[in-house]
Amino acid sequence: MTTWTIAPEPYDSPVAAALWRAYYTEVSDRWYLLHEGHRTGPAELEREIAARTGAELAPPTGELLVARYGGEPAGSAGVRLLDPDTAELTRVFLSPHTRGRGGAAPLVRAAEEAARALGARRMILDTRTDLVEARTLYARLGYTETERHNEDPYAEHWFTKDLSRASVPADAPARNRTARR
Repeated sequence: MTTWTIAPEPYDSPVAAALWRAYYTEVSDRWYLLHEGHRTGPAELEREIAARTGAELAPPTGELLVARYGGEPAGSAGVRLLDPDTAELTRVFLSPHTRGRGGAAPLVRAAEEAARALGARRMILDTRTDLVEARTLYARLGYTETERHNEDPYAEHWFTKDLSRASVPADAPARNRTARR
């Protein structure tokens, strides 16, 4: 059995940078292919990746989690406090070759745990219509669609989850724990 592990990672580590590049390339290409019929241009891709360093995911008000599958970096999720009670879930990503292997739910649950550790009682996030898999995952994990909470020009759906009432099942993988799949 191959295992998933999830642990904090510095936002500026080589592992985090590689996962950010993979994530951004995928979501940007999906948008451009859907709306303009081509992939993201190389110059734009490099400019946007460099512009969004992820510094907001650094302690003490944020955290980046990296999921590893069989010891290899395979995904990420970021959490940042927006105010003392509200955290934002961002950069949720699993490498295509690891999707469908049970890593997404433990990764989001670990991010929820990280948000609680930062003091948040509510998690919010945004996503797009074409990211159907993400919307399905969030709904399955108890997130409810809500009103717009930001001005991101690419956001089309906004979700929230009350973390003060949500409990993590004892058998749910969490940060620094291992899940077998």
